[in-house]
Amino acid sequence: MGKKQFAALPFRLDNSELHVMLITTRRKRRWSVPKGSPMRDKQPHHTAELEAYEEAGLIGVVAKRALGSFKHRKRKGERKRTMNVAVFPMKVHGQERWWPEKGEREAIWVSAETAARLVHKAQLRRLISRFAARTGKSASTPLLRG
Repeated sequence: MGKKQFAALPFRLDNSELHVMLITTRRKRRWSVPKGSPMRDKQPHHTAELEAYEEAGLIGVVAKRALGSFKHRKRKGERKRTMNVAVFPMKVHGQERWWPEKGEREAIWVSAETAARLVHKAQLRRLISRFAARTGKSASTPLLRG
């Protein structure tokens, strides 16, 4: 099995329509979600929250339980590793004017359906679609309670 990473699925509800923020990856400029490697003394959902801040300046509430995971191949020099990325929903409340990786990536808010079409990874596409279906049934997201 590969190494772990943690990701945030940033979302907001606009007039009860679910919107998701996607960001581009640094190297291939593909649409994805903020993600990063585990951090010492940080719980997985806190790592996802910090990555969302560092990569997109996002502030919000992150669910303590992942909604699922997807596989991602990461390249370090000549080595390629398969990463298992756990995805945590993040209800976004705002965005800072400045953040550590500002200018290094593009970011867009799109409908969940558009987000599912734009992301490169099929497993991530399915996670977004499943999350949208679940969230659409109840405007208050059960994954964020408690």
